[in-house]
Amino acid sequence: MARALIVGCGCRGRQLGKELLAAGWQVRGTSRAATGMDAIAAAGIEAAQADPDRVGTVLELVDDVAVVVWSLGSITGSAEQAAAVNGPRLERVLERVVDTPVRGFVYEGGGTAPPRALAAGAELVSDAGRRWHIPVAVVTTPPERRGDWTRDMAAAVRGVVGLG
Repeated sequence: MARALIVGCGCRGRQLGKELLAAGWQVRGTSRAATGMDAIAAAGIEAAQADPDRVGTVLELVDDVAVVVWSLGSITGSAEQAAAVNGPRLERVLERVVDTPVRGFVYEGGGTAPPRALAAGAELVSDAGRRWHIPVAVVTTPPERRGDWTRDMAAAVRGVVGLG
């Protein structure tokens, strides 16, 4: 089965990862901090340290990945950081994954980040899908509806690789 990379594998990301693991996927999840990596590993997910503010740390992890999940709709930090991560940093990742084995991209378009930042990221993802013919999905299910969010994100992951 395919491998998914969950960028921003916090509580919800780990829940998504467990669902994908149960469906036979291999799953790698990222965290900026060692404590986050411990929680990812405890969930049975391959933990990797990466910082979406440092795009290279994310791109180092995509060589054997079929789907990237950008689960940063509720990124902690300032509004400026949320705008950067879901703007220029995301754009850089999208530009680079076109030259990798990645076959699909799923974007978390709902969350606590400023709505303008989330909308800008959704447009970047949609544009990348049109421009480079990358299968993409933007999931706007509110994260506080955790069960629905997990179901919709998992369906989007399967869908971008034609398993949906």
